[in-house]
Amino acid sequence: MSYPHASSPHSQVPILTTQRLILRPVVESDIPAVQQNFTDYEIVRNLSSVVPWPYPADGASIWFHDHVVPIQGRNRWIWAITLKSNPHDLIGVIDLWREGRPEHRGFWLSRQHWGYGYMTEAVVPVTDLAFDALGFEKLILSNAVGNKRSARVKEKCGAHKIGEKASSFVDPALTTSELWELTKESWKAHKMRAYGDISSKTSD
Repeated sequence: MSYPHASSPHSQVPILTTQRLILRPVVESDIPAVQQNFTDYEIVRNLSSVVPWPYPADGASIWFHDHVVPIQGRNRWIWAITLKSNPHDLIGVIDLWREGRPEHRGFWLSRQHWGYGYMTEAVVPVTDLAFDALGFEKLILSNAVGNKRSARVKEKCGAHKIGEKASSFVDPALTTSELWELTKESWKAHKMRAYGDISSKTSD
């Protein structure tokens, strides 16, 4: 796997591969898939309240043109998650950013693809990129309290829960985030315990 030079503000978002997935930069042709998925309340209810609900008809187009294009590869990296068997069709998004809020990563996956381990698989090369090429020493991660699927992804990648904070989500009944920490050293140790040489299993 080759990475762009991390110091370049115009570095392209690298294509990452795993056994079953291709993570590629989000492109304009992905707008319809994002729009379709964001009309599914079960997908968006656990996302930040900055996501409008009901989701407007031009929501995905605004997101792409105003929030992806201007910053893509400039201390923020936004990938379309696709299956190797159908790399043109976006099934989710994974997003990494340098400035913590306090978290550094977010993701979502289409509901029909839940339960297959795709997100656990997708976070591996993104985490490798963060630590090996982009200079991160730790990642702060978060999810709504009660979002067990998201919490499980974090547990599986070796993150440790460090606390909670008041937060606002699309679902107004959700009011608290769990915070997790994953350091560069703990990630390396986790990979050795869980997978051995994981690079040979997740990249072409």
